[in-house]
Amino acid sequence: MKTFLDSSAFAKRFVDETGSDKVEDVCDRASELGLSVICVPEIISALNRRRRERSLTELQYSKAKQQLMEDVRDADIINLAVPVVAFSLHVLEENPVRAMDALHIACAMEWGAQLFVSSDRKQLRAAQRAGLKTHAV
Repeated sequence: MKTFLDSSAFAKRFVDETGSDKVEDVCDRASELGLSVICVPEIISALNRRRRERSLTELQYSKAKQQLMEDVRDADIINLAVPVVAFSLHVLEENPVRAMDALHIACAMEWGAQLFVSSDRKQLRAAQRAGLKTHAV
């Protein structure tokens, strides 16, 4: 199944937290994995925040970053082309979501995702309204 993960879901592969086991199961079952081009910077930002807060050591950060870079090599990366940005505007006008959340949904639509995975309830509702099958982690 063509599976698209937003940053909140994909990050669970690199930091052990609630839902990490579900993300691993989803990734194992995916025939193709799609990610927005904004996913890596968002995850690196979150990892650095945890490092600054000292909830992640330098070694843990380095390992998580290395694993992230290895994992994205096997994923389809969806860029922010004009149709993606245009659809994100529609998502924003119809749903109470943040801009980055709308961009993830628009990337999933552009890619033709068969499953959209997130840990954000508002984003999942917006993805369903856009016609995507969703899975919460």
